[in-house]
Amino acid sequence: MDAGQAGLIFGTSFVVGLSGAVTPGPLLAYNIRETARRGFWAGPWVATGHSILEAAVVALLAVGALQFMQGDVAFATVALIGGAFLLWMGYGMVRHPGIAAPAQLAGGANGPVQARRFNHPLLGGLAVSLANPFWIVWWVTIGLNYINWSQTLGLGLLGVAAFYVGHILADYAWYGLVSAGIASGRRILTDSFYRGLILACGLFLWAMAGYFVFNGVSRVV
Repeated sequence: MDAGQAGLIFGTSFVVGLSGAVTPGPLLAYNIRETARRGFWAGPWVATGHSILEAAVVALLAVGALQFMQGDVAFATVALIGGAFLLWMGYGMVRHPGIAAPAQLAGGANGPVQARRFNHPLLGGLAVSLANPFWIVWWVTIGLNYINWSQTLGLGLLGVAAFYVGHILADYAWYGLVSAGIASGRRILTDSFYRGLILACGLFLWAMAGYFVFNGVSRVV
């Protein structure tokens, strides 16, 4: 039973993480710039820097959740805020699924200023993530919801690990795919495929938002 629940957390975490990764932002732009300069391996290195920072955040949130999120009101508050954030993300993706596809970004991706002083994409990936306010909001809403969900199911570290691994694999998969396309000189990601992927991810975020909101309301009603 625990394995099935952990698998559910892993799978949904992968799709939610992919939804965040495919949305154009500073880290995707930086990944494109570094790949153009260094080749394919820039993508995995950027994802590694990103994942190191996120491992620290997951550890901090897990400890905080154990201490402060046991009450029904606190749990419901986090669930509702996280659900609202997912609804907002999903709305933007469903309404505008084709804005700034990777092929379009590649033409003018100079990368964030904060990362230019680093000589390695691992450090740059870490710095760009830390400097992105959207990333911080994501973790204190959606990320914390996943950690609370793991604890509610009684999975403990297994659930937290399933969430983290699913999340970072989505980053590796997407940034690696983008880097492979740029480094090979081939247009692997067509505009129609990208729009379909964004739309599907947006609809999935709505479903997860409904689940989080339902869980939060059920704890206090």
